[in-house]
Amino acid sequence: NPIRKVVNLLQQMQQKVTEEGEKEKELYDKFMCWCKTGSSDLDASMSAAEGKIGSLGSEIEAAEQKKAQDESDLKQHQIDRDAAIKAMNE
Repeated sequence: NPIRKVVNLLQQMQQKVTEEGEKEKELYDKFMCWCKTGSSDLDASMSAAEGKIGSLGSEIEAAEQKKAQDESDLKQHQIDRDAAIKAMNE
């Protein structure tokens, strides 16, 4: 019966469209959830990073001071070593 075939095709199309709509709704809901929680997660990580900026600046300054002190000590030790080598050769 040709009418029955058309009815069956329409019912199958309706079922397929309904399933696709449900899948799209699930994806949309997941995306919206991600949008809502993602922005708050980003805000939290940004404020944590901004809080670290001050402490990192002071750590960098301390490391630079230590480096300068170590370079000064190294120069002095090289001078002392050269003096000791010169004294041993005499």
